[in-house]
Amino acid sequence: MINRFREISLTLFNFILALWLGLCLNFAFLNKIQKLTPYQGFKSVLFILATTLVVVAMYNVILQILNWKWTTKVISIILVIVGGFSSYFVNSLGVIISPDQIQNMMQTDTSEVSDLLSLRFILWTIGFVILPVVLILWVKIKPQTIIKTLVAKLLSLVVAIVVLGGSLFIYYGDYAPIFRENRNIKGMISPFNSLSALSSYYRKKAPKKNLPLVHYGEDAKLEQKQGQLPKLMVLVVGETARAESFSLNGYAKNTNPLLAKQAGLINFTQASSCGTATAVSVPCMFSGMPREDYDEDLASHREGLLDIAQRAGYKVTWIDNNSGCKGACNRVETYKIPKPIQQKWCKDGECLDGVLVDSLQDYLAKIPADDKTPRLVVLHQMGSHGPAYYKRTTPEFAPFKPTCDTNAIQGCSRDALINSYDNTIVYTDHILNQVIELLKTQKQHQTGFWYMSDHGESTGEHGMYLHGAPYSIAPSEQTHIPMVMWFSDEWKKFAPAQVSCLASQNKSEVSQDNLFPSLLSMLDVSSKTIDAKIDLVQKCKAQ
Repeated sequence: MINRFREISLTLFNFILALWLGLCLNFAFLNKIQKLTPYQGFKSVLFILATTLVVVAMYNVILQILNWKWTTKVISIILVIVGGFSSYFVNSLGVIISPDQIQNMMQTDTSEVSDLLSLRFILWTIGFVILPVVLILWVKIKPQTIIKTLVAKLLSLVVAIVVLGGSLFIYYGDYAPIFRENRNIKGMISPFNSLSALSSYYRKKAPKKNLPLVHYGEDAKLEQKQGQLPKLMVLVVGETARAESFSLNGYAKNTNPLLAKQAGLINFTQASSCGTATAVSVPCMFSGMPREDYDEDLASHREGLLDIAQRAGYKVTWIDNNSGCKGACNRVETYKIPKPIQQKWCKDGECLDGVLVDSLQDYLAKIPADDKTPRLVVLHQMGSHGPAYYKRTTPEFAPFKPTCDTNAIQGCSRDALINSYDNTIVYTDHILNQVIELLKTQKQHQTGFWYMSDHGESTGEHGMYLHGAPYSIAPSEQTHIPMVMWFSDEWKKFAPAQVSCLASQNKSEVSQDNLFPSLLSMLDVSSKTIDAKIDLVQKCKAQ
């Protein structure tokens, strides 16, 4: 009986596969379509049925053209694997597959990959990847003459095109505005989304090798006045922290108990990111290009903020507890975290952000007492990186209960998930406070502190989790970021107007675009690359 179904015609095989790809992998897409139409009841059912037929017919047309006896198994297995994995992230986490998501995947590390593994993911892989692949390998394609195959394919194509065309004709008035106003919705159709995004990534975003370094800001020079102590600025690049979860910004839960007590802290309530993923935001913020004009290809081989500060005379050091600097620190010193500090803070290839505080303390302790070199230190946090939020804090900095102690966050209750995420903010509050307290002890420098997250995070709002949504449709949870500054008494003594000016803009709309020009101005670096229009320091002078 089983063997009767084992041998099927190529045309039927293609249709069954099209049905699997179009229907079984795209529940989230169909649900999204249903929400974007005004239909209710039976009309809604008809519209979803028509949409399902459109997707299945589209895949049937593609498969009838691509799949022949000698290519069927290879192409089908590729589509099932790609579609199975992409549909997990779309259906389970509300992720829209885009070239930026492909870029994130290309730049991730093993610890970030391991954080995505869960029982739910394993079960999905078995049901939607492994079993379909086994079935494809088990099925035999019935031998047919080339004429019979061509006739069968032609008939199948005609039926598919009629169904496709008919459905689009009937509902064109509905599909046109839906896809015009929601262009990124195609990123929910698996496996088309991954294949399309992968193609776009390699055409537009894949790193190009052996590109010549473009020098930038070669006129940079230090204009610090005589008699001042050298400056020491610590820039903390946060990870996945959203402004809406900072009690400094009005969030109901007390997630910033320590920073709230820091005298002189400047909190910017309306800051936004350059992107919704580290791979975009970090190189963008250091590039000197505003988000609207950001050229990723140029940024990959042009000098940036850290190069210019170094050229002007600063000792620039990058201390990392994330998946790297995405090219921003390629030509400056990268601090190697000592083994004893790693052993204290790291486990299974991941480190708590306490490793950054201890590393900074070790770095500062090694500066000779007579050293007059100005310094810029960048700390790159692990922050609130998901989905394993429970790994990003310690019990003493996890006040909110119950928690979601798994990386399969979509299975947790809403309260538990939010509590776990909020606990990561409490821990970040502790880390940032420790950095400020450490800077207060430095008597041979004027010390400054600037923190901003690289992007925010979705925790189930609008059915979306994590981050990386296309910027044009990204919710505020992913683009509204926390940003705070602090300056020592010595810094304020020599630049009271500068600090006052910055404080006066704490409720203004700012963004990562402001980092490049403003930080150089704070560091007393002059260069024609500084755009006065987005320099927070020079804004007060222009008024």
